[in-house]
Amino acid sequence: MTSPLIVSIGFGAMARSLAASLEKGGSGLRLGGFLLPEHLPTDAPAGMRRWNSVDDLIAARPDLVIECATHAAVRETVPQLLEAGIDVVIVSIGALGDAGTVARIEAAAKTGRARAIAVSGAIGGLDVLRSAKLAGLDSVAYIGRKPPTAWKGTPAERLLDLPNLKEATVFYEGDAVEAARDYPKNTNVTAAVALAGLGFKGTRVRLIADPAASGNTHELEAKGAFGSFHILLNNKPLPENPKTSWLAALSVEQAVLRHFSSLEV
Repeated sequence: MTSPLIVSIGFGAMARSLAASLEKGGSGLRLGGFLLPEHLPTDAPAGMRRWNSVDDLIAARPDLVIECATHAAVRETVPQLLEAGIDVVIVSIGALGDAGTVARIEAAAKTGRARAIAVSGAIGGLDVLRSAKLAGLDSVAYIGRKPPTAWKGTPAERLLDLPNLKEATVFYEGDAVEAARDYPKNTNVTAAVALAGLGFKGTRVRLIADPAASGNTHELEAKGAFGSFHILLNNKPLPENPKTSWLAALSVEQAVLRHFSSLEV
């Protein structure tokens, strides 16, 4: 039997982690190539195929595409693939905070009879949250705590003196709309929680830079007709990228394995 063709959009830390993890696993699945514009250099492993345009990738008819790139890729590239009948796993799910993007993806998936799968990322409890939503949710809150270095390159740099921070400091408190917009590489977890629960506007978010944190901590709190729950996860960062939790990378691999499994649990 021919192995399925699995391709990533982009070939950064997340895609590299996926490629290495699949290679070590016993599933027989592997990342066969990636989509990356011609002007962007990369040192991909030998034997991995590269596509420079969406049209060329569509012509190759991949069995599954993993978006590991940017919000722009979710807005512009993912709908093209879905319309062509190609299933896509979306990693940059913060892009789904834009209603127009969601509408385009849903329309494209319907046209192409394809599936768009948003990964759970570094958070747990989304199955409980989705179930609880059916009975009615009163409140959903997400609290993200990371070391100061993990917030470099974000608006937090303008709000705090990150290198010299002495104590845990809240630098953002608001809804998931602005959090997903302003911290796209750090708050995909926020988007996952919002999509599973009360939406981006109804989800409260608190982001914290903590010099005492050794990893990335994610908390989820929810109350509703079902009762209440509180989940806390202490995640180690992805070795290749401290802004990303290792569990987030593993959730991408799990999404791939589930896609090709005959039994979903």
